[in-house]
Amino acid sequence: MGNTVVVGLQWGDEGKGKVTDLLAQQADVVVRYQGGNNAGHTVVVGGRTLKLHLIPSGVLHSGVLCLMGDGMVVDPQVLCTELDTLEANGVSTEGLRISGNAHVIMPYHIRMDEAQERARGNAKIGTTQRGIGPAYCDKTARMPQSIRVWDLLAPERLRERAAAQLELKNRCFTHLFDAEPMTLEEVVEPILEVAPRLTERIVDGRTLLYERLDAGDRVLFEGAQGTFLDLDHGTYPYVTSSHPISAEACVSSGLGPGVIDRVVGVAKAYTTRVGAGVFVTEQDNEYGNTIRERGHEYGTTTGRPRRCGWLDCVVLRTAVRINGAHSVALTLLDVLDAFETVPVCVAYELDGKRLEYVPSNQDDLVRCRPIYEELPGWQQPIGEYGVWEELPANARGYVEKVAELIGGTIELVGVGADREQTVRVPSCG
Repeated sequence: MGNTVVVGLQWGDEGKGKVTDLLAQQADVVVRYQGGNNAGHTVVVGGRTLKLHLIPSGVLHSGVLCLMGDGMVVDPQVLCTELDTLEANGVSTEGLRISGNAHVIMPYHIRMDEAQERARGNAKIGTTQRGIGPAYCDKTARMPQSIRVWDLLAPERLRERAAAQLELKNRCFTHLFDAEPMTLEEVVEPILEVAPRLTERIVDGRTLLYERLDAGDRVLFEGAQGTFLDLDHGTYPYVTSSHPISAEACVSSGLGPGVIDRVVGVAKAYTTRVGAGVFVTEQDNEYGNTIRERGHEYGTTTGRPRRCGWLDCVVLRTAVRINGAHSVALTLLDVLDAFETVPVCVAYELDGKRLEYVPSNQDDLVRCRPIYEELPGWQQPIGEYGVWEELPANARGYVEKVAELIGGTIELVGVGADREQTVRVPSCG
């Protein structure tokens, strides 16, 4: 397997949790390298559904070390709730570690997120209002009083830093957003209440990874969200506050790119996104509704219905290049079982010109129109098939055509939600 990065190629929700769970069987360490609890990974094992928001999907495998990396923002209360849920389901969390350099989402970040989104009015960007954006803002503003996971080890220092931050935040609440100020106790006490549960898990993540690599361990890096929610390369401003792309795995872990042996991109066999922003192949009609209901397309974190549409190979082609993806896992192919024909977007049309890649200029992107190629459907359930040759010819043809269009190799195909409902492609692309 080597050291592998698993990255989403669309707008998140591609099924990265399932793919990470599969690949973690061959890994010694799994690192979640960015994001916060605005992400949600759903893993179905033996008919049991587990939803993860912060903890790497590798936690489902005993003996695997799971590290929450430097590039994450962590809500300690949410993390403890997730630990409780896993342990109640018989999943050991003994191998979980948290990098001390990760930043902490404080209650005032959540209040700020809510206030900012409310103030945007009709220009809302669709934030989950979990405090992720404001926490990253404090981090990148290099606020001396920003609170990192290390500060959970020093309650008095945490209290002092929170007090200094709160003085500034309360001015914003009262003068800019006409919101109630917060007290130091309501900010600090919930964090200090759960901190003792986490202190023994706090480590120097960078050094830990150096030691494990020197020992010959195989590392799997798990991203959250997807390529087109990336702060630089996504559909700005309707993006997340971090970098889901594969390069961030190195930035967050303190490892050079030479350490990475393989990048596996994950994409649905159709396209979805949550919140506002351009979506060239969106189907706000019966086709989109059918995809949504068959694919259970509702947010793991928020429960919001996802916008649904046909597969956009322009998006995938671009994402494969951005991430340097060596191969692709195509998930949820079974959702398309119902359709007589399945359109695939093969290119965009902009002012009479054919585009093969997603334009960086958002003003251009919103004016793009999809160019479709109709592929024949298979109109039969495929969830029970476990071997590539058993799949209907039209289903195999769909996968092969997608591989051709995106210029990549498809190695895995998901035909259902369960871990076992995955077909390995012998040679495709």
